[in-house]
Amino acid sequence: MDGTVQAWVDGWVVSRGAAPPVTEPWGWTIDVGLYGHVTRHVLGTKGDALDETTVRKVAGAVTGQGVWLKAFRDPAVVSGWLGGGWWVDPEPGYLMTLSLREDRVPDVPDGYRLRTWSRGGVTRLIVAAPDGSLAARGQIAPTGGTAVADQIETAPAHRRRGLGSLVMRTLQQIAQRQGARTGVLAGTPAGRGLYEALGWQAAAPLTSARYGPPPAAQP
Repeated sequence: MDGTVQAWVDGWVVSRGAAPPVTEPWGWTIDVGLYGHVTRHVLGTKGDALDETTVRKVAGAVTGQGVWLKAFRDPAVVSGWLGGGWWVDPEPGYLMTLSLREDRVPDVPDGYRLRTWSRGGVTRLIVAAPDGSLAARGQIAPTGGTAVADQIETAPAHRRRGLGSLVMRTLQQIAQRQGARTGVLAGTPAGRGLYEALGWQAAAPLTSARYGPPPAAQP
């Protein structure tokens, strides 16, 4: 299994409160227990090491709606290996990594309020706008030497004010001080620019597919 993929799986299940991953010959099965996201299968290799035969075997065994498949290879390639009934996110995600170090955290912009709290091994962060609404959020789950950043989001009305950098640098510092040396995340095309500006590097593309109709919102 690829070590970066395994680190992402280990941190993601802690971040989301999912069931412990079940190791399969090809990767991991994770029970999530939500409508529209019952279970996910994560293929354990990335790039050219992930082959068509493996993807077809895993996808072909899925018969229930709400099962997700995560494959660390370009959607343009993986989508051709999936049978009927699969919805494939047209935008590729990215598996990204960062060497964590002590870094300066930006000041909170005037009028905004930042709060962090930890529970169950996960540190969560919110930035509240001057009117009290949610401006930005994120969370991070350290699991030994690695930490997975997750659910990073800035509200559209509050973008381009440095809040994304504030959230990420704060979470990175928290993880580093808890002993993590490497950060891992699965980013979207929209977030890739922010992450790369902070030093994150893409390790592999990510295909997200769901068995059944298109989701109202991707988990």
